[in-house]
Amino acid sequence: MKPELTKEDVLRKAKDLDVQFIRLQFTDIFGVLKNVAITIDELEKALDGELMFDGSSIEGFVRIEESDMYLRPDPNTFTIFPWRPNQGAVARLICDVYNPDGTPFEGCPRGILKKVIAEAAEMGYTMNVGPELEFFLFHTTEDGRPTLETHDKAGYFDLSPVDQGENARRDMALALGQMGFEIEASHHEVAPGQHEIDFKYADAVTTADNIVTFKFVVRTIAQRHGLHATFMPKPVFGINGSGMHTNQSLMKDGKNAFYDPNGKLELSEIAYYYIGGLMKHARAIAAITNPTVNSYKRLVPGYEAPVYIAWSPRNRSPLIRVPAKRGMSTRIELRNPDPSCNPYLAIAVMLKAGLDGIKNSITPPPPTDRNIYTMTEAERLELGIESLPGSLAEALDELEKDEVIKSALGEHVYSRFMEAKRIEWDNYRKQVHQWEIDQYLTKF
Repeated sequence: MKPELTKEDVLRKAKDLDVQFIRLQFTDIFGVLKNVAITIDELEKALDGELMFDGSSIEGFVRIEESDMYLRPDPNTFTIFPWRPNQGAVARLICDVYNPDGTPFEGCPRGILKKVIAEAAEMGYTMNVGPELEFFLFHTTEDGRPTLETHDKAGYFDLSPVDQGENARRDMALALGQMGFEIEASHHEVAPGQHEIDFKYADAVTTADNIVTFKFVVRTIAQRHGLHATFMPKPVFGINGSGMHTNQSLMKDGKNAFYDPNGKLELSEIAYYYIGGLMKHARAIAAITNPTVNSYKRLVPGYEAPVYIAWSPRNRSPLIRVPAKRGMSTRIELRNPDPSCNPYLAIAVMLKAGLDGIKNSITPPPPTDRNIYTMTEAERLELGIESLPGSLAEALDELEKDEVIKSALGEHVYSRFMEAKRIEWDNYRKQVHQWEIDQYLTKF
């Protein structure tokens, strides 16, 4: 564990590193990163939680008449942007959002995750999370607009000279390393222009902070290489989309609570209940882990993305996989989340589902070791294998019915999220798409 930083540590570091500007960062309900920029002179005031901003300007936060919000920076998130000049350096702090009366703001995604973590702590657990984020690198036009063109024809793990994004990816890994990330792997993914950089697991809040930072750094460095990085789940039809497989484990009394050397598959009862909870709530969770219209273009058979609610210690076609490592490395991998999600909310609902499984001893069905994609619908029905929602609308309907997952989000975020996403679906539903023109314009 890294030592906790204090306000004094941050002030001293900022002085030593000649920091002149600080970006106070937080996300809105949809995971979009927001910044309030301050100068070094205001840093102490910010660290005391005295900096106010207008919450009504942030989508899904508050109405105009309750707009005063306060930012409380987390000193442990202090880091320098390594691509900015050393003289007059730029740093950032990730913040929690508070109400003027000093209570946590119920619409702060980081606060929502902390609430579910506190619930786990009451049961004696802490959560570790290790995400695997995929993204695409596309060319931009001369005036900087993104295209869907990549100039590589590389495949999984390919090396240059085929992989033209390698220089950009190397600079991303270097920048992340300088910001305190432990990079475990960096490679080309299956689709042309698709990449993955994996960083070491951490506790749930640190990991969510890291995901937000990771996306910001990747996009910034890509831009400096004249490329556009996108975490859109399925930018190109006919090739793999981008996922955010999420490895998760619970610790109790310094031991991995999912590991039992004498258990079936060396998994503890707790691990099985956690899997049971994830499976029970999988359809409702999808609205948060796969929150866009485009997310459901990725969740289709044939492109390595999971569609069916099943689990397996071996096979990669189900929703949940249990990687082979045991001991402290025992973990459960949920394979449907994609990188367009708000990581704070996504981790919160996954943990909530797992805890529900533990509290109510929800036993999962037996593992599925066959390739589910090759089964007939009748075979899947016989085995009781359900599917994930096929659209954002279906996922929202499932979320609406799931009181456990709604309680993790809280009334404020749930209602604002639903309202915005229903509008998004309705706007999409009413559009006429190119596919329809191609199919029907000359036929009818």
